[in-house]
Amino acid sequence: MNKTIAALPLLALLATASLAAGDAHADTLLIDRAAGKQQAVVPVRGQTMAQVVSRFGEPSERLDPRGGQKSQWPTINRWSYPQFTVYFEQDRVIDVVANRAHPNEIGPKPPVL
Repeated sequence: MNKTIAALPLLALLATASLAAGDAHADTLLIDRAAGKQQAVVPVRGQTMAQVVSRFGEPSERLDPRGGQKSQWPTINRWSYPQFTVYFEQDRVIDVVANRAHPNEIGPKPPVL
């Protein structure tokens, strides 16, 4: 009798694991897709605007600069490429953010225009 009672939690755990394995069609999160990308396919922090253009070509869109109203707030330029958006402070890369692969992908909100 004690062996049967001890086996019940194990059976419940196995049933839950088999159900979870059958549900492998979950959404892909943007952060998971971005983490899987190689570092060499996007601009690197510290590169100049000229280096980015020479390696990746002209951006598909140069978004309006933000900031710069005060000396404490640097002007941030944003360049949009099909797979990522590059953020510059002055003429240097400070960040690169992966764009959504499709509208239903869970990820960051679109940039404020």
